[in-house]
Amino acid sequence: MNKHYELLAPAGSPEALQAALRFGADAVYVGGPKLQLRAGSAGFSMDALSEAARFVHGRGKKLYVTVNAFPTNREIDALGDYAQALSALGADGAIVADLGAIAAMRRAAPALPIHVSTQANCLNYAAAQVYWDMGATRVVLGREMTLEQIRELRAKIPVGLELEAFVHGAMCMAYSGRCMISAYLTGRSANRGACTQSCRWRYALMEEKRPGEFFPVEEDADGTTILSSFDLNCLDFLDQLIDAGVVSFKLEGRMKSPYYVATVTNAYRRRIDGILDGSATPASVARLQRELNAASHRAYASGFYFGAMKKHAPDDGAYLQDCTFVGVVKARLPGGRIRVEQRNRVHAGDVIEALSPNALGLSFAAANMTDADGNPIDAAAVPMTLFDMDAPEGIEAGDMLRIRNR
Repeated sequence: MNKHYELLAPAGSPEALQAALRFGADAVYVGGPKLQLRAGSAGFSMDALSEAARFVHGRGKKLYVTVNAFPTNREIDALGDYAQALSALGADGAIVADLGAIAAMRRAAPALPIHVSTQANCLNYAAAQVYWDMGATRVVLGREMTLEQIRELRAKIPVGLELEAFVHGAMCMAYSGRCMISAYLTGRSANRGACTQSCRWRYALMEEKRPGEFFPVEEDADGTTILSSFDLNCLDFLDQLIDAGVVSFKLEGRMKSPYYVATVTNAYRRRIDGILDGSATPASVARLQRELNAASHRAYASGFYFGAMKKHAPDDGAYLQDCTFVGVVKARLPGGRIRVEQRNRVHAGDVIEALSPNALGLSFAAANMTDADGNPIDAAAVPMTLFDMDAPEGIEAGDMLRIRNR
């Protein structure tokens, strides 16, 4: 089996980037200062991009930069310089949606690989061939494609054109992410990187002659949120995506926390490795699914890979999370202890689970807790402060700690 499969993780911050790489990502995608479809807080400055490239390449991994908003005339004019700057700092690819942007960036920086964004809605082999003829090296498939359609597309395009597909995370209810609800309701356009996620708000019905009387919109017995999408989860059938010809498996979440990125990346890294080395079993996949449930998510679904959306669980419009993130291990101390930077409250006696790339399912009871000055404490209650406690071997700096809610 071809072992050149890529796990591609999101990074909306330097901390998320570091977590993605530590927990097994082969590549990360980030937003730069121009034309990236996320809030400015998830974008890297040019200096930060240069530092990210050095950090990523120093670990033998790849860095892709999103340039996937739809540019205006003036923005097209500036794209040549931007493409050259990305190429100069060592970006391994630019993720681009607009045809004019692809052409402008190819002219200005022919050495910069172009990946066609899912925003381009590439759903057929003819479109993929056109992108290849324009110089693109990869297509991020439209999210509406089935496994069978992907397999057919793969058979009819050049061998050198790679296929990337989303395998986990939030799904926009619009067509491949092209949505106008946010712009209509708030003046903030999803297609310009300012989505307010209006589809995830709760809505009610009001009859014209009964002003002020609001009735819940009931979709069915499972939920009342008619616009909000499920979260994609392909863990169970990742092997089928490999068989269909996908070589890069993309995790959504540039607005997510480092803990979320670490959790999801860790699970998919182990899943891919289990497929490639033949060690995957139904029991091991179930354990990894339990890992995914530890991070905040909507009810899971299989997307459109099997045609109609298949739900994994009922959806009541709420976010689900089996665990609470309680801290990051900052250092391994002498005497079998660790130093932790706290996020949520920890009490002596709490059963702590370690999220680690080195061990799965490692847990222990919080014991002999002290503040950073060595004073005994019964609980760590102030976020971002340091505390120490006993911990078994195998827990290292960079690991994350959580408490299971149920």
